[in-house]
Amino acid sequence: MATFPLPDDLRHRRDFLRGLAFGAAAFAVPGAFAEALVRTPKQTEGPFYPDRLPLDTDNDLLVLNNSLTPAVGEVTWLSGRILDERGDPVRNALVEIWQADANGVYIHTKSGNAAKRDGNFQGFGRFLTGSSGEYLFRTIKPVPYRPRTPHIHLAVRIKGRKELITQCYVKGHEMNANDMVYKAIKNPAQRESVTLAFDPLKGSRAGELSARWDVVLGFTPEG
Repeated sequence: MATFPLPDDLRHRRDFLRGLAFGAAAFAVPGAFAEALVRTPKQTEGPFYPDRLPLDTDNDLLVLNNSLTPAVGEVTWLSGRILDERGDPVRNALVEIWQADANGVYIHTKSGNAAKRDGNFQGFGRFLTGSSGEYLFRTIKPVPYRPRTPHIHLAVRIKGRKELITQCYVKGHEMNANDMVYKAIKNPAQRESVTLAFDPLKGSRAGELSARWDVVLGFTPEG
């Protein structure tokens, strides 16, 4: 699987990002209380998981193969770790993301407004985690389209199985409050765990953004 080098500013942030505390919640168990990581909520896959995968499925959604023309949108580095329910990193997890382009169009053949699709946006990407459980994508900040608030879909595959399908959202976006999929997350801690801050990337002169999302599975993988 093709990957690309990290810019120096993002590489220097790794140690800091790894030290970020994960959200925690106390829950009752028979005869005792225990702390656990907030499990990432399962969400609908939606109708626009690619029905035809692009020829390029690497983790850089802004450039197709060897094209010199990048996709339109606010460049965003989306990174994080895939963790099991104990907080241990999950190795060899295939992370997939897919989202609409800057015009609100998916690469799915039945996506609306197909004539407006950004032909330079990959729309789908994959990353295989290593021993640290980390993943990284270069993509665009998601945009709204009727009736949805901005979001990015994510799936985690382990040994070929989709173990989790979920979505992340833009913190503070005005459309979140009325989005039916977002509102379906009833647990406040879980809702917060998929609501991301898209902050300016430190040291970037091109106005790039970064978003951190640690995804917690509801089980411990075997093997």
